[in-house]
Amino acid sequence: MLVKDRMTRHPITISQETPVTEALTFMRQNRIRRLPVLDRHGRLVGIVSEKDLLYVSPSPATTLSVYEIGYLLSKIRVEEIMTRDVITVTPDTPIEQAARIMVDNKIGGLPVVDEGALVGIITETDIFKVLLEMLGARDHGVRVTLETVDEPGKLSAISAAIAAVHGDIVALGAFRAASPDKAQVMLKVQGVTQESLLKALEPLDIVVLDIREC
Repeated sequence: MLVKDRMTRHPITISQETPVTEALTFMRQNRIRRLPVLDRHGRLVGIVSEKDLLYVSPSPATTLSVYEIGYLLSKIRVEEIMTRDVITVTPDTPIEQAARIMVDNKIGGLPVVDEGALVGIITETDIFKVLLEMLGARDHGVRVTLETVDEPGKLSAISAAIAAVHGDIVALGAFRAASPDKAQVMLKVQGVTQESLLKALEPLDIVVLDIREC
């Protein structure tokens, strides 16, 4: 799966001359937490988050009046507080690479740029939705977590055992185990009971860490 498969196309943007108050109102009206910033030629020059906008807002303990606060904030432009060195990805970036970039840089969204033009944005919410799909969070079935030796052919043997009892694997995830020579595998299986699934897996020399209907 690539970024282009899950990004928001034609994202909402603002100009660098937009006042902070207007940008914050715009975010809340559209229920978004970050906005790419474009210059007058439509080029990406920055990104601003709701946190950035709130950071420049006065503390609730301020002695300024509402009118004074509004006046001061109206004088601050987005270009004064936006992040200028924007980390971007392309539409063909693998989704897991985009997730890694977000985690490593502690950011919640990435503008998507194609040949210099902004074509989308991908956020942590988009990544969470992909995780839900991968782990079958919206599909009913028997969810089983296994620990097994990390060796070639093991996953194939598990799949064959499940197929032999007419089980349908609708989700699968592989994770690191505490021991480097082992792996944890989570499966969501339809068309079987917990009992029949356990019986099918029993000959494979694996440890069932958890099994439940969900």
